[in-house]
This record gives sequence, structure tokens and C-alpha cells, in this order.
Amino acid sequence: MKQDLFGQMNSLHTAEGAEAWNGVLLGFMAHAAVTPEHLAAALTAEPEFALGHAVKGLFTVLLGRREVLEVAREALVSAQTAAQGGISVREQLYIDALRFWLDGQPTHSVQCFEHILRVHPEDTLAMKLSHATRFVLGDCSGMRRSIERVMPSYAPDHPGRGYLLGCHAFALEETGAYDKAEIAGRQALWMVSDDAWGLHAVAHVHDMTGNAKTGLDWLAGREDAWAHCNNFRYHVWWHKALMHLDLGQVDRVLDLYDTEIRKDRTDDYRDISNAASLLMRLELDGVNVGNRWEELADLSAARTEDGSLIFADLHYLLALTGQRRDEAAVTMLRRIHSDAESGSGDMAERMASPGASAAEGLVAFGDGNFDEAFKHLALSRPHMQAAGGSHAQRDVFERITIDAGLRAGRLDAVEEILDDRRQKRGGREDNYASRRRALIQAGRGSGSDICSVPAE
Repeated sequence: MKQDLFGQMNSLHTAEGAEAWNGVLLGFMAHAAVTPEHLAAALTAEPEFALGHAVKGLFTVLLGRREVLEVAREALVSAQTAAQGGISVREQLYIDALRFWLDGQPTHSVQCFEHILRVHPEDTLAMKLSHATRFVLGDCSGMRRSIERVMPSYAPDHPGRGYLLGCHAFALEETGAYDKAEIAGRQALWMVSDDAWGLHAVAHVHDMTGNAKTGLDWLAGREDAWAHCNNFRYHVWWHKALMHLDLGQVDRVLDLYDTEIRKDRTDDYRDISNAASLLMRLELDGVNVGNRWEELADLSAARTEDGSLIFADLHYLLALTGQRRDEAAVTMLRRIHSDAESGSGDMAERMASPGASAAEGLVAFGDGNFDEAFKHLALSRPHMQAAGGSHAQRDVFERITIDAGLRAGRLDAVEEILDDRRQKRGGREDNYASRRRALIQAGRGSGSDICSVPAE
């Protein structure tokens, strides 16, 4: 048995394996691009390391892609086989968590991580995996509760404390405690300079409170905090682009899109989500985005049968409707309905609600049927949290709902949504909301039921 840098005992036997495993732990905390290399080195040095195989599988299912699930299943088999040689209860719980994920029950995976944390509250790996899984499930209150339960066990010199604070910052922000979130995020980055998650939590605070200029000031000069990241670095650039967009600096937004956000044109659902949501925001503000939808639509058209995460599916739909790939969009819409009706487990529940209605609304919006779009999107709106992701990411669906309502002349209903949106943002508004309120006033002043909103 070897002790890792977070103080946990693992079924490792070599110094090489232990060193590589510590690299995995630190890499996962920092969203580092080199993490898979450390994991490969650990399993090469310790091919019978059950926990390593389980974590490989857990990392894989978090990718949210159907075609890689076979890799996760193979990892589960390897972990179960290795476990026959004798492992701790803690390590077995990681294997159980992977099995639940593959059975379509990630809420049970969370329970496994929380079981670990009740006995081993300083297990930063379990903390981060619980956080990541709850994020996918849209459980922001659970994220916060989990972190605050274990926080007293982290001494100031614990190697994972900075990363814990970064996760706490994000959970605080997602539960509306914006001032506390900013303090926690700043402290996290001070403790561990590569905590991109904590840095991005502070960016979320500025987005939610309508402080784009302050947000740009926060990110300026801190590029080293996310330069080491895997594709998460594209997401931090996305946040910067959102701030420029709120300030009306469209040329800067498009430049960041081309040079950073879609620099590598990957087909990871998170990267497609960044891109599709940004292009949609631009189009809602009347910006011509040129042919940028095309490559996103090509990638999304190949994923109509995926169905791993409704969050991903809805962003694929954004790309398909943005490029007017009507046949592919209808194919995806039918599959979402089929999954909602015939599936079981956590993901199927989310396909049913908010997925089916939200998808209907997005397709109707793409077709220019704004009254129908508003009806479906407003119906799904109270349940969108369950789609996963963050408030900032889901805000693209909020904006489409608002703009559909404006184009359908539903001014009173849209104003209620804007009021609710402002309340959830600590009573503050961004420039997007201010412009929509001005459109409402103009529509009422003209005596017309139809409010003029920039069209595609």
C-alpha cells in the first residue's frame, strides 16, 4: 500500500506507480492536459491497480460520448478483475461508482463518492468526482453541501485545500452566493496558481452580476492559470468572449472564437457547446456570423443518435438549427422523444424533462415559429437546471426563450422572465437584459403587440 499526496492509502506497490498516481490526482484537480499521460504511466507501472482502472472509466464516462462507453466498460472489467486480489472498501466504492454510471444511474455514483467522503473527508479525488458528477446532473445545491461537509477536515496546508476552495467558489456562485464565491475563488487561485476551476468560478460571478469589464480585468494577465488545461481552456476563453459580447465588442468576440474557442475544431461536446451557444448569442444580437455554423453542424449531424447527455443534445440542436440542417434536427428531436419514452435512469428522466420540450422549442425557433417556440421553451424553463451545466451555459436557452417571446409579441410574459432572471442574478442585470427591456418599452410605446428583435 502506498499513500498518495492527499493522505489516502492505495493498492500500489511501486514508487513509479505512486508518483504517476499523484500526477493523475493533481492533473485532475487542475484540468491539466497531461492527466491521461500520468494515468497511462500509473497503469503501466501497476497494471493490477484496480482504482486506476476505475478512475480511467470514470474519466471516460464524464466525456459524455456514447462511442467511448466501451472503453469505460473495459475499464470496469479490468478494475473488477484486479479487485479480486484484495482492495480496500474505499477503492471498491470507486468501482461501484463506475458501475452505476454505466448503468445510467450517476445519482447512485454520487452516493458512492459521498460514502467515501464520510469516512475519508480528505479524499480530494472523491470530492472532485462528486462535484463533477453533480455538475452533469445539475445539482448545484448538492455540490455546495458536499464541499461544506468536508471543508472542516482540510487543514490550511492540505495539498487539496486550494482545489477544494475552487470547487466551493463555483458551488457558491451557482447557488447565488456571489460575494462569498468571489472571495473563495480568489483565495483558491492564491493557494494553487493552476486552479483554473476557481479562476473560472470568479468569471462566473462577474457574468451573473453583469460586471463584464470587471470580469475582463480579472482574467487579464492570468492566462497561465488555464494555459496548461485540457479542452477546459477553450471554456475559459469562452467566458472572456461573453464579457466582450456584453460590452458590444463584437469584433473581439469573433476573433476569440476563431483563434481560441474553435482553434482546434474538436468534436468534444463541451467545445461544441461553447461554440454553438456563443454563435447563437451573437445571432440573437443581430450579428452575421458568416459560415461558422457549418463545421459545428457537420459534427453535430454525426451525433444525432448519441443521447448521452441532454445538455449535449440541446447544443447539437443549436448547431443543426443554426445551419438549417432540418433533416438532422428532426432526427435528433425524434430520438430525444424516443429516449424520453422508452429509456430508464437519470439521463432518460432528463431527456423527458426538460429535454423533449426544450428540443421542440429550439426546432420551432429555428423554423421561425416563435409562438410555438416560446410555448415549449417556457414549459421547459422551470426544469432546465436538471439539464446540467452552469447558469451561464444554460443562459443561451433563457435568451432564446426571451427572444422567441418578444418575436411572438408576448411582452408581459417576457418581462416576467426578465424579472426572474434579474432576481436570480442578485438583483443585477447585464446589457442583454437592458436591451430587451428597451425593446419591450418600445413595443408598448408603439401600441403594437409585436416587438422588433434583430432577426437572423
